Amino acid sequence: MNSKKTKIKDIANIEMYLKRIAYQIYEDNHEEDNSLIIVGVEKNGKILADKIFEILKNISSFDLTLMSIQINKKNPTNNISSSIDENKCLNKNIIIVDDVLNTGKTLIYAVDFFLKIPVKKIQTAVIINRNHKKFPIKADFKGISLSTSIKEHIDVVLDGSKKGIYLS
Repeated sequence: MNSKKTKIKDIANIEMYLKRIAYQIYEDNHEEDNSLIIVGVEKNGKILADKIFEILKNISSFDLTLMSIQINKKNPTNNISSSIDENKCLNKNIIIVDDVLNTGKTLIYAVDFFLKIPVKKIQTAVIINRNHKKFPIKADFKGISLSTSIKEHIDVVLDGSKKGIYLS
């Protein structure tokens, strides 16, 4: 496998995608109940959820709640933990945010976590949709779709001096 990383998008692209996703979330939910829970999948999904949350605060009058969930990506059937009490999600609209939708494994387990709670609606948002799904899940909101081989790796770097999206 090629270990050389090629930067394919910079932080300006990521910020543009996040703004567009936030506006799409607003457009898709403005006629619904005025409350949304933005859920970031730790680690990168949480960083992206924070940014979407801030944009939505500026463009909408939604009653917003921000939370995160931790999923062991190697063994997602292990306990999933959340940053707030799940009962606060009762009858709410949920937006689950992650960085990359690859096989769909992480997102399907994130959705499953909320299926145990009576919620109004669950939607998903990702910066990159790779279309290598092995699970029946889709991104309702996406920054970009990338056609890559299954052997290629996408890395989203959101901290430090080398922020961007890399292909290796």
